[in-house]
Amino acid sequence: MIDLNLAIDRPPEGPAPELELRHLDTLWLQVTGTLCNLACRHCFISCGPKNESHPFMELEEVRRAVETAAAMGVKEFYFTGGEPFMHPQIREMIALTLEHGPLSILTNGVLIDEELAAWLAETFHNARYNFDVRVSLDGTTPEENDAIRGRHTFEKILGGAVRLHEAGLNPVFTVTTCHAELAESAGRQRFFDLLAERGITRPRLKFLAPFKIGREERRGGAYEDFERLSEGMLDEEARASLQCSSCRMVTAKGVYPCPILIEEEGARMGDTLDDAMGPIKLDHPACYTCFVEGVTCRT
Repeated sequence: MIDLNLAIDRPPEGPAPELELRHLDTLWLQVTGTLCNLACRHCFISCGPKNESHPFMELEEVRRAVETAAAMGVKEFYFTGGEPFMHPQIREMIALTLEHGPLSILTNGVLIDEELAAWLAETFHNARYNFDVRVSLDGTTPEENDAIRGRHTFEKILGGAVRLHEAGLNPVFTVTTCHAELAESAGRQRFFDLLAERGITRPRLKFLAPFKIGREERRGGAYEDFERLSEGMLDEEARASLQCSSCRMVTAKGVYPCPILIEEEGARMGDTLDDAMGPIKLDHPACYTCFVEGVTCRT
């Protein structure tokens, strides 16, 4: 591994590393593109109610991508957006995907009412493969969370998660550490305490570092010149740990290396998964975050 103390304030020397796809283990699908019912201030692809940069995927597009990936030996699927539960055919998409492998859905939880929670829990119990729902929450108080996700979202998010729990499906909570103290042990304990107060007795939490692109660049600042990868910084262990060595992202506009880069110029790899099986260059500063922070979008 690189000695990060030597990299501070100094641009890396040499070209960006190239990374092979070792095996397609994880397929991401941007089922609602960049359309979302929220416009979170830290969103690295600037999703929102008016962002149609990536439109909804059609049901047949999802089916084709899932079946192609399954034939390639993929091990798991993820639905993201935008907000996946905005899609009018999300239930059909869930059903067809669970015929081929485990599925996780990333959501802000706001649209999960009692009827949807009951359907999701029933699907979880009846599915051949594992089925998970991941709910994003960025603070243990309305003041913390709503400063990132918007006014009055704290209780709406928790309400959706509690409904999932009461229906019999234990959600994963994803926390982006925009508030630095939430990355520390005391901050994490506050989440456990909050969820216990809401009756979620077996909480599951995933903490993610923010990516300084999209709206997060305006909120928290851009990448510095030194925050880049160069050839020689990655050993074999690091290469294998990076999520883009084993995943691809499908959107209505084509295939990309990972969920982070779908709005980045030059990141599109082609129209189909077959077009995206080749190596990629880790030449975006977001790749630095994945490396330094050990980030993976997988649960």
